[in-house]
Amino acid sequence: MARALVVYATKNGETRRIGDLIAEGMRFEGVDVVIKQASDIKDNSELEGYAAYVFGSPTYHGTMLKGMETLLFRLENLPLTGAVGASFGAFGWSGEAPPRIFDTMNHVFGMKMVKEPLMLKAASLGGAMKMAQDYGREVARAMT
Repeated sequence: MARALVVYATKNGETRRIGDLIAEGMRFEGVDVVIKQASDIKDNSELEGYAAYVFGSPTYHGTMLKGMETLLFRLENLPLTGAVGASFGAFGWSGEAPPRIFDTMNHVFGMKMVKEPLMLKAASLGGAMKMAQDYGREVARAMT
């Protein structure tokens, strides 16, 4: 069974909820998904051995949260070229974090990215649940 890792940074839990829905969509497609908070990852060995990586952070004061930024710097030492990648995040007024994560995964790590980052105001607003689950399905399909 294919394995995927969803890692999120969150300020008030909204990005975690979006990540949970993305993971649910991947599970619908038969993917074994592990979900972790960025700040809980203590060793790079916790990041190895996945076919897909999905990273999320809200946008706060125009940037991603520090926990996700730190994680991305740590990932530079892992062989991620060719792995499937995706990014997501909650946002209020702006939404810079998910595209920055996406660009790092694409251009720095050389990952096989899904079409674009998923950006939602909240997991519970206007069709967001289905959008997040569908995004997870899209990631899962890219793994085959």
